[in-house]
Amino acid sequence: MAGYGGAIKNISIGLASRRGKMWIHSGGTSMTSMWGGEQIAFLDAMADAAKSVVDHLGRENIAFINVLNRISIDCDCNGNPAEPDIHDIGILASVDPVAVDQAGIDMVSVADGNETLMQRIEQQHGLRTLESAAAIGLGNREYELIDLDQE
Repeated sequence: MAGYGGAIKNISIGLASRRGKMWIHSGGTSMTSMWGGEQIAFLDAMADAAKSVVDHLGRENIAFINVLNRISIDCDCNGNPAEPDIHDIGILASVDPVAVDQAGIDMVSVADGNETLMQRIEQQHGLRTLESAAAIGLGNREYELIDLDQE
């Protein structure tokens, strides 16, 4: 549903209670069902939930690591996911969840085998989560990529 999985999805959906997962997935309309919510409301709810986690834990207490390896179009919640289309891109780390997700999307967008995933991101309006998260102050879509292999 999110279009892609990254730091924002992992701290919003991943750390939510069962009822919280339903609230986010439904776009804030139900704590008993994950289904039937509007897509944009779901994406905005993920950003809101991620900001709540960061605000609660304290920005200074969290680092975000995205491993871009064996990337499949299917969610990690799928018990029978498609084989990966994108293989080892690398590992990204940041204290900004928006920046680390934006960097991941940017790297995937130029990776071999990205066509299916990029179509999914577009179809699901996946960049909306980054836009919403930046707008509410969760982080910044601009970043500086530092290649530690070259340091």
